[in-house]
Amino acid sequence: MRCTFVAAVTICLLTVGSHAVLADGLLLNLGPEELVQADGSDIQVPGYSVPSFVRWNGDNLKDLVIGEGGGFGDAKVRVYLNVGTEFDPQFSDYFYAQSEGADLVCPAGGCLGCFPRVVYWDEDDRKDLLIGQSDGTVEIFLNTGTEENPTFDGGAKVVVGVPGSEMDLDVGRRATPTFLDWDLDGLTDIVSGALDGKIHIYYNCGCGSAIPPHFYYSDPIGSFARATGEDLVVPSMRSSPLLLDLDGDGNRDLLTGNTEGQLVFYKNMAIDASPLFSSYSLVESDGVPIDLPGTPRSRPFACYWEAYGQVAPADPYLDILIGAGDGKIHLYRGKPPIRDMDGDGDVDFADYAVFVSHWYDVGCGACGGADFNGDETVDFKDLWELIANWLANVGP
Repeated sequence: MRCTFVAAVTICLLTVGSHAVLADGLLLNLGPEELVQADGSDIQVPGYSVPSFVRWNGDNLKDLVIGEGGGFGDAKVRVYLNVGTEFDPQFSDYFYAQSEGADLVCPAGGCLGCFPRVVYWDEDDRKDLLIGQSDGTVEIFLNTGTEENPTFDGGAKVVVGVPGSEMDLDVGRRATPTFLDWDLDGLTDIVSGALDGKIHIYYNCGCGSAIPPHFYYSDPIGSFARATGEDLVVPSMRSSPLLLDLDGDGNRDLLTGNTEGQLVFYKNMAIDASPLFSSYSLVESDGVPIDLPGTPRSRPFACYWEAYGQVAPADPYLDILIGAGDGKIHLYRGKPPIRDMDGDGDVDFADYAVFVSHWYDVGCGACGGADFNGDETVDFKDLWELIANWLANVGP
């Protein structure tokens, strides 16, 4: 606990990592829904969309890589190159990812076609594609082209089990994989959602070498993430997990989509290397829980939409893309809490300086953003709002 004195009020700040914590305990504060466009029209792929926002070619701009398809027939992976800037992504027409001289295809089924994630699987420093399949398996497509112009081989099933008696990784149905170090042992693991709503974990054993990964000694269905003492099951099922710190405590939390088109948050109550999650809460957009209509099957991807990588981000607030059954790409931009008055990603003395310039203003509308409770008066009620969100690492 740290204390300081402002406006004759003693402010005590609870240390929570190095982030300002929003009133609801989440660093994720999403604005209204937008639909991503290309050539002036909403992007809409056949069937169910699965977006990611990553660098595809060599221009240092992030591009849209979107899985499409569902039902029957073949599904594919679309690429929309960014023809805008880091600060203002813009997209033109798409092309399909290529495998052995033809469009890369996945056999679609139900509510899933291709679920692609760009990864670095082997040691050649060229991006590869890890793709979840509707039948519950996962395939890795290795890049046979270049980092700047990727093309892929015919793909191979990811296998698990005992060396010499390997079996296909298989979550049952609707594999939605991500590639990350779950237990922080320096080896990259596969964490996958599935139709059953569980979070399936396949540990990279590092057998022989850390790269490429090997998942020997994992069961074909994997191990399961846990919440409140039981196997975690996402409400309404069809999990699609992301793992990232969303409450500023230094431990990665769980964010996932589900059948109903919601965005579901689980707080990590344990340590980062061995997550154990709380019960869930629903993430809001503009103050209302995200709840896509129709047959949505939400598949989220976390990113910084406006400039992150080659230059500092235009803002430090995490953005979310969601793919769904309408085939569109739903964008929810992270926005500062109203207490972050200068929009720099924290709540500190700079925000207080702006705030006090409006101290005791009356009938001033938003009062330069200082009227937090909307009563057109800047007073102690607003001051306490500022205090509640003060940056945790302010000096004593």
